[in-house]
Amino acid sequence: MRVVFFGTPEFAVPSLDALLGEGFDVVAVVTQPDKPQGRSRSTAVPPPVKTAAEAEDVPVLQPPRPSDPAFLERLRALAPDVGVVVAYGHILRPDLLALPRLGMINVHPSLLPELRGAAPVEWAILNGLKQTGVTIMRMDEGLDSGPIVLQIPHDIDPEVTGGELSEHLSEMGAQALVEALALFETNGLEPHPQEQARATYAPKLTRETAHIRWADPAEQVARLVRALDPRPGAWTELDGREIKLFGARVVEDSGAPGEIRATVDGLRIATGQRAVQVEEVQPAGKARMAAAEWVRGRGAQAGQRFG
Repeated sequence: MRVVFFGTPEFAVPSLDALLGEGFDVVAVVTQPDKPQGRSRSTAVPPPVKTAAEAEDVPVLQPPRPSDPAFLERLRALAPDVGVVVAYGHILRPDLLALPRLGMINVHPSLLPELRGAAPVEWAILNGLKQTGVTIMRMDEGLDSGPIVLQIPHDIDPEVTGGELSEHLSEMGAQALVEALALFETNGLEPHPQEQARATYAPKLTRETAHIRWADPAEQVARLVRALDPRPGAWTELDGREIKLFGARVVEDSGAPGEIRATVDGLRIATGQRAVQVEEVQPAGKARMAAAEWVRGRGAQAGQRFG
């Protein structure tokens, strides 16, 4: 089976590795262009999927837009049997979706139709869900709305971070993908349509999403901190200085929302209901550090209020 793989971030790498490890003929990897980084924007950093593909001598294509006619012609010449999409980062138009002989399948880290969209892992934690999982679906023109091929559920640990959950689901998705493609080869797939009435959404994370609202209950604040760890990080302000918080857990205390109640072995901060104990912080422009270390450096003291 000739496979064209579409993916960009670290989340997609286990799926690519699984395809190569199981002997699938990955004829090309399509990923986003290298991203300029650094103050001068002069250093171009390749996507993790590109690095993984080049390590295995798989040809890499990096079109600025997957709708480009020259790119479509090049892909057509590869005569793929199936396309696999894992966190590629672009909407695929109908002419591209129809290009592989067997169409395109997608690895999505939620139990569709729940949490369609760009950030299903983070929103699973933000929404306080007890269970999520991975879905293999056949892609159509809608937003994560295609028929379901295979689903695997996963119980969410109450203390898991977004990064930890994403890593686990990426491995689960890789296993499910290999199973689904094996069924493809034996005509054992029977996709079934999603229940559109049950659809929920996981929109792209914004700066406002990541802003801690101290009037919220402690459990909600702690979920926000966990969901956005390690990236992009939940943020707040202290005396006009931005700071990101990590490792929050609910503790018993009260005070004005955002008030620092104690600084021993971390930061205890009051919320709209109870308080959170924060283990790590990242001041703007600095590395992540233990909250106690930041306090010793006079970063904060009891009685001050985050905003």
